[in-house]
Amino acid sequence: MISKALVPIIATLVLTGYALADEAAAPGTGEARYSFHKVDDGFLRLDTQTGEAALCNRQAVGWACLAASEDRAVLENEIARLRSENGALKNALISRGLPLPPGIVSAPGNDRGGGDWTFRLPSDADVDRAMAFVGRIWHRLVEAIAQAQNQVLHRS
Repeated sequence: MISKALVPIIATLVLTGYALADEAAAPGTGEARYSFHKVDDGFLRLDTQTGEAALCNRQAVGWACLAASEDRAVLENEIARLRSENGALKNALISRGLPLPPGIVSAPGNDRGGGDWTFRLPSDADVDRAMAFVGRIWHRLVEAIAQAQNQVLHRS
């Protein structure tokens, strides 16, 4: 029979064994699957892969980890609200012709959920500038061809 003094030690070894087994079950990660943090009632166990938390404390017989209560639906709703708000802010910037801040990717289809795209057509001034630029390029190309022809004619 096991003495009562050995029960906490055995429970600690069993919990440590489970934690080590789970670490070994996550190949290539280089970090432990669980992290433990001391709290008033025992230890808070955080699963670094799933984000689940559990409170581990001493029970009448050994140690037990009970899942921490959380309302996942509230968190998911808040995430959805923030994504929607973020998409609306991006679209407001784009609709005013302003660039997004560096490092921010425009993904209107993902943020608004519908795949609607809003295009800003170029103004007449934009078209005039583009045409002037193409004209300058065309004249340079014609001049380069003429110079090449002159060089070929003067060599022979």
